[in-house]
Amino acid sequence: MKKRLLFLLFPMALLLATSPVPKAPAIYLIGDSTMADKPGTPEENPERGWGQLLPERVKEGVAVRNHAVNGRSSKSFISEGRWDAVVNALQKGDYVFIQFGHNDQKDQDSTRYTNPWSSYRHNLEKFVAETRAKGAFPVLLSSIVRRNFNDKGVLIDTHGAYPFVARQVALENGVPFIDMQLLTEKYISALGPEPSREIYLWTAPGQYARFPDGAKDNTHLSLKGARTYAGLVAAEIKRLRLPLATWLK
Repeated sequence: MKKRLLFLLFPMALLLATSPVPKAPAIYLIGDSTMADKPGTPEENPERGWGQLLPERVKEGVAVRNHAVNGRSSKSFISEGRWDAVVNALQKGDYVFIQFGHNDQKDQDSTRYTNPWSSYRHNLEKFVAETRAKGAFPVLLSSIVRRNFNDKGVLIDTHGAYPFVARQVALENGVPFIDMQLLTEKYISALGPEPSREIYLWTAPGQYARFPDGAKDNTHLSLKGARTYAGLVAAEIKRLRLPLATWLK
């Protein structure tokens, strides 16, 4: 009986031993300064993008390729050839995280502005379609909230229609959607006006040589803010049960 059992189990064990190990996907990030890598150490430069801290959340072997760049909109990211560089590098099974909106609002800059209902929507659909054409998986994200409290302590929206359009594109195209506007709005609102400063780029005069007069920046993130927001993204990947979740720590 034992010999028969061993005879049956041996081929199964051999099959498992010789099965190929699943290839770790690469995660490509495209977006603006709130996602982008920032130069220098945190001691030299206190600003960080949340994408810069995402590698802390993934297992060894998963490459996070952060193509987000300061000041880019969905329009300028395409026109500068940055999207072509990402598409050309994509492999089957990779992921593309897409987060634009902050600079698409720049209606005094024809190189960056997009109408949320037309050109912005079209650009998001382009990112989605061309990602899928390479056998990779798109994920759409709304922009992180700006720390914009009124004198009553209420956090006021600054993004208008852009988050809604991103959600609609995701819904109509069957794309996973991470609503960073909602998640960060809830987080910052719960902290309140004063404590939330540590999430954004607020520094005292003389605290950093890079900002001798201090900084009061309600758009860009501190190290703590970037790490916190990267954690929100990782939690949503798990909540949505994306296959990528198996590659998170």
